[in-house]
Formats: sequence, structure tokens, C-alpha cells
Amino acid sequence: MAGDPKVQARLADVERRLLGRPASVELRYERAKLLDALGRVGDAATAYAEVLGRDPKHFAAINDLALMLYKAGRANDAFALYLEAVERHPNSGVAHANLGFMYLKAGDPARARASYETALRLDPRSAEAQRGLAAARAQLGETPAPASARAGAPADGAPRGDSLMRLPYRGSGTPVRLLVLVTLSAGNVALDPLLDDRVFATTKLVVELHGGDALPPHDVLFNAIGDADGAAAALERASLLLANAGATALNDPAAVLRTGRAANAARLGTLPGVVAPRAELLPANDLLAPDAAEALARRGFTFPLLLRSPGYHTGRNFERVDAPGDLAHVARKLPGDSLLAMQFVDTRAPDGTFRKYRAMFVDGAPYPLHMAISRDWKVHYFSADMADRPDHRALDEAYLDDMRAALGAAAAGALDRIRETLGLDYGGIDFALDAAGNVVVFEANATMIVAAPGGDPRWDYRRAPVERVAGAFRAMLRERAAAARRA
Repeated sequence: MAGDPKVQARLADVERRLLGRPASVELRYERAKLLDALGRVGDAATAYAEVLGRDPKHFAAINDLALMLYKAGRANDAFALYLEAVERHPNSGVAHANLGFMYLKAGDPARARASYETALRLDPRSAEAQRGLAAARAQLGETPAPASARAGAPADGAPRGDSLMRLPYRGSGTPVRLLVLVTLSAGNVALDPLLDDRVFATTKLVVELHGGDALPPHDVLFNAIGDADGAAAALERASLLLANAGATALNDPAAVLRTGRAANAARLGTLPGVVAPRAELLPANDLLAPDAAEALARRGFTFPLLLRSPGYHTGRNFERVDAPGDLAHVARKLPGDSLLAMQFVDTRAPDGTFRKYRAMFVDGAPYPLHMAISRDWKVHYFSADMADRPDHRALDEAYLDDMRAALGAAAAGALDRIRETLGLDYGGIDFALDAAGNVVVFEANATMIVAAPGGDPRWDYRRAPVERVAGAFRAMLRERAAAARRA
């Protein structure tokens, strides 16, 4: 834990030895690592910087500092350090693989592929680079798995070595062994910020690379494949894997498969107090046909409507079509053989702004996460009118302080019905309210990101709500693990 006496004792010993050897870079590096293990991010960052001040090429210090900053939500700082690692150590496969990881997380699979290919040229046996390259290729629509992962299952039925990613455990007691199912493609739940590596010993199993029915030993199993539209094949593979292993998982893949946008529109739209705009997955070529607008009208669509490529998030490849004459032009810009047509619902408030709420559902309970206000119909918190609008932040804070009061009893009840219908152990919803107080569903699934706010004091009111979600998630995992041990 943060004050683990064994780690504290080791730190005291290293600091004592430093008094006699103040120039020792390795003792200073060991001190930085121990501060990192204690969760003292600020002190550890200073200690890592002292190491690099004495040895700017210290590879382990660069990488450990970058990883710590990434986990602390400072992705841009981590990215800069991983770039520096490649510049200072151009022949290190690990450096290039780490940079590939950052490109992958940044949604740039082409650059990620290039970095991973370089890493494999330098170290052909790197399982991390093999997995990363496969993920980048999958996101680019290329062959998702490396040749080594397609060679067939091992004779003993055990999982392939390269299908498993074991994250470091930094605790001192008996850990909760967490097994997480993930996919090579884009579509995994962003779990890392929610976990605590001083409590959980986490192993990620890549379902596309798994070669047998056996699962690694674990106390609790979570399916982190969350995107029904972009990772349906991986979810089906995960379901088969669990059935063959006789295992069950939190966020059962079958439940996740039912959360695609079109499927949600059909089933959530029947709930009282809920408006789920019509959504259909259509061949992209059909939307380029001369009579495409008439065909959409026969399906019940009116203009304006929305088009998006399945499997993308944060507004990528998502456009509004205001008139029939714009349909082919917009459809031609979007990638994919199939596109989602979605009815646009005007949810503007009386002041002309669009408001989008996000709530998380964890173990059967709702948690407000944020409310964003924008003049643009495509609302995302990072681009909304929040930072420079104290009045907007006050509305956000009111929602976080008392969600039911902010939304009204009818809308809160509708959210409860949506949560029950989704059937997820962990998930969330983006929504608005219409003039009648109905919940207008934009998206409801397991992929909702719980992003920690930046260090600006303006966001202090958001920190406790984010931690409540993370704490509820960790508590759910611990409780399930304890129940499994008792069984």
C-alpha cells in the first residue's frame, strides 16, 4: 500500500546509503523506483529527474518515469519521454515498442505499426511487439495476428505465451488475481486507470492469440472487450472461450454483444421515458445510390440525420447530413463497407446549447460522471464550453452532487430501466434530455472512458466523482474475488 512498511524500510535504507554515496546514479534510481512504488508521484518524478540529470541516457529511468506519468494521466509527458527514449536508444526494441504503444493509445495505428515493426526488427522474439503489431494491423483492417499466433494451438492446450500480458504487481500482501479478456482490435474498455497495482495482479489475455481452452489461475475474470459494433468477432470468440473453459466473467460477452448502437436503438426505445433514435447499419454503397434519400425515408429516416463508421469513438468518422443532396458526399468521406445511419434528435436547451450527460453503471448502481455544454451538436467534454464558463461548470457540479435532483425523478427512473436492460456489470451511457424530460440515448455500452480531470483547480469538483466510479469498480472486483474464494 502507499505506506507499506517494507517498502518504506527499503527506502530508508537506500537514503541512508546515499548519504555515503551521493554520486551513485543506481542508488538514486532505486530511490526513485521505491518512491514510485509508494505512490508518491511528485517525489518520484523529482527523483527520476535527478537520475536523468546525472545520466541523461539512463534507459530504465526514462521508461519508468514515462510509465508512471502515463498511469497518472499525463499522457503527453509520457509520450515525450518515450520519444526521447527512441532518440537516445535507437537500437532498443523495447523503446520502439513503448512508442508504438503510445501511438496505439493515441489512435494512430499507422505510426504504431511502424514502431512495432522496427521493434521486431531489433528483437524478433518480443511478445509485446508482436501483440502490438497485431493490434495495429487489426485497427488498420489488415491481418490481425502475427504468423506465430496463427500456427495452431499448442499440443498441451495451454495458452500461448504471447497471448498473455502480465502487468507488474507492486503490493506487498496477497494480491487479487485479475484476469482480463481483451482484443487486438480497438474496442477494449479503458481499465488501467481504474485499477490499483498494489491490490490487483492483472493478467490480460488476448482472445485472438489464445491457443487453448485453459485459462490462467485467477480470482476474478473481467471481459474488457466492450465495443459490440467494432469487436463483435472478438466478443464471439470470448464467449466460446468462456464456454469451453466452464468460466463466467463480469461483463459477459453475450451481454456486451447486445449493446451495439442499432440493437440499443431497438430495445431501449421501448422503455418508458426513453427516446432511442432510430439506427440502422447499412451498406455504404447503398448510401451512394441516386435514390438513397428515398430509400432512407422508406425506412423512417428524415433529415437531418447522422452517419458514422462503426467502431469509432470520440467523434471520429461521425458526421451530420443536413439535406438529401449532401448524403453521398458525406457517405463517401467515411471509412468502412457499412455505415450507421442514425436519426438526429434536436436536444437544444432554451438557451441554444446542447447538453450531454454521462453516467456510469457499476455493479447495479448509477454514478454521474460529467455533463458537458456546447454550441455544437457533437458534444464532447474535452471540446465543450466548460473551461472558461463558470456557469456551465456550476451546472456540471450540480449534476455530480445530486444526479436525481438535476435530472428529475422521471429521467432518473428511465436511467434505472436502461441500466437493468443493458445487463452489464460495468458500463455507461451518454444521453440528453428532451423538452418533455425524456432520456435521449446517444450511446450505452461498456466502452465509456472514465477520464481523470487535469491538475487545474477548476476541475477539483470532478475528482471525487471520478474516484467514486473507480472505487466502486475496484470494490466489485474484490467482492467477486472474495466470493469465489469462499465458494
